[in-house]
Amino acid sequence: MQVELSFTISAEEESDKNLIQKKLFALLREKKIEYKNQKVEFVFVRKSVDARHGRVKIFLRYKAFINEAAPSKTEKEFSWQRPGSGKRVLVVGSGPAGLFASLKLLEKNIQPIIIERGKTAGERKRDIAAISTKGVVDADSNYCFGEGGAGTFSDGKLYTRSKKRGDISAVLRAFNYFGADQKILTDSHPHIGTNRLPQIVSAMRNKITELGGEFYFNTRVVDFIIEENGGQKTVRGVRAVNIESGEQKEFLADAVLLATGHSALDIYELLARVSPDSLEAKTFAVGVRVEHPRALIDGIQYHSGDAAKKLGAAEYRLVTQVEGRGVYSFCMCPGGFVVPSATGPKEIVVNGMSSAERNSLWSNAAIVVETRPEDADAFLQSAHFSLPSDANDARKNADASFEAERDRKICSALKGLYFRSALEHETFLHGGGSFAGGYASLGISSVKGCKNIEAAPAQCLTDFLSGRLSNDLPRSSYTPGLVSSRLDEWLLPHIAARLKTAFQDFERKMRGFITADAVLIASETRTSTPVRILRGKDSFECVGIKKLFPCGEGSGYSGGIVSSALDGENAALAISAILGS
Repeated sequence: MQVELSFTISAEEESDKNLIQKKLFALLREKKIEYKNQKVEFVFVRKSVDARHGRVKIFLRYKAFINEAAPSKTEKEFSWQRPGSGKRVLVVGSGPAGLFASLKLLEKNIQPIIIERGKTAGERKRDIAAISTKGVVDADSNYCFGEGGAGTFSDGKLYTRSKKRGDISAVLRAFNYFGADQKILTDSHPHIGTNRLPQIVSAMRNKITELGGEFYFNTRVVDFIIEENGGQKTVRGVRAVNIESGEQKEFLADAVLLATGHSALDIYELLARVSPDSLEAKTFAVGVRVEHPRALIDGIQYHSGDAAKKLGAAEYRLVTQVEGRGVYSFCMCPGGFVVPSATGPKEIVVNGMSSAERNSLWSNAAIVVETRPEDADAFLQSAHFSLPSDANDARKNADASFEAERDRKICSALKGLYFRSALEHETFLHGGGSFAGGYASLGISSVKGCKNIEAAPAQCLTDFLSGRLSNDLPRSSYTPGLVSSRLDEWLLPHIAARLKTAFQDFERKMRGFITADAVLIASETRTSTPVRILRGKDSFECVGIKKLFPCGEGSGYSGGIVSSALDGENAALAISAILGS
């Protein structure tokens, strides 16, 4: 017999194992379940924390197994195998969608060939360090590109609301098998930590190669090999270039699974040239990172400093509606750091991360505003922003009037990307790029940290609301440095105005949120992709190109590690069904 048991305890009682066991047996008695002289085993299922109403409560859920063995979790749960069918699938990208798709392909007797523009997680660390220390961004190896994808160096949050995509617990068990802490199986908001994820994704790669999968790192896809018959396009493989040697190679396979993430602008442009009808612009979100002292957020959420010692750094989730648009917190990093996530020169992009311990002096979150395709339309018709002079022709001509129907479709589908690129460039001009423009002539302490071209424009939250330049900025976790800037003036009105209103609402929900110790750091632009690659609802196949299966965040259908992993698995299952494996 199996019985679900739930109860509430205080933070102080959580470590008292005898008390917990007494409560469990008491619940069995309440349910009139006979357990005396029976074998009883309690398995911990879930933990969640409620810090509302001035008192921290911990909800615990267990499952009691009475005269029945509790299931053990071993590798036998997974049916990965060395493929012998002779069928091959190219997996472009080794983020969570690509890795979990590859493991699922192995279950289905199909060999995955993984092509990754970036480096292994270990090598990638050095390139990421160079962003902060030298102001050098490797366009193919950075916070967004490389083994494990964007999530590898961004906290490793595993919470998702995508309950209908598949078995979330199976994804968590796989992460646990590859080295994640057992707590991810029971915490209501599980996370792995950026200090542990590199080893975990490397272990996943080792398992895939052990079973016959192949990895090609430092290899960027530059073209699709397309066969056209009667107007129907079918992908037969890809052309890719080795970034180090410059050698170009063709990869052929039975299908191509596209899992390139939300920052691969070149892949979107490639698809737009090959099949513009396969793309559409979608709603996304942009805004800023807000960083507070961790102790301040802990005090607001737990109502005391003592609770933080037992429960760890406090989380928050904030959401409101302002003039018909959602404004909300995203990727909240308790006890974390703000990091530079640009994927090219002359752009500033910020993101958040934290280690497994979540023990830094700061807590941060993205605060972003719902941004729609019509916002990009208005932007493209304005001269408010300038595009980088060395941007490619597609970006430079984004706001031109196109005559050809094909070019109009491309511009319509990719306008959100052009909007994003221009905002990131504008952020650079107000941040690191401002050094050349004589920012010091303002006569203020405008820079916190080194004079790095990756320095981000920033403004105290109170100054943002009052409409004034910050004469001094709080100490920050953002190591490239901060430049004092009037974010309230140069952020687009639909963003800045809504942020101001939203912060007032957030203050009502979290008293003390608005403080001079909080700093806004621009710009947060990579919460999701502004483009959707259209695909069949059940087939997962691209509507314009057969045998091409877009998935993960870059497809526009998922967001976050777990939902992307599930999307990758579902795409792999769809491929298996088509290939007959």
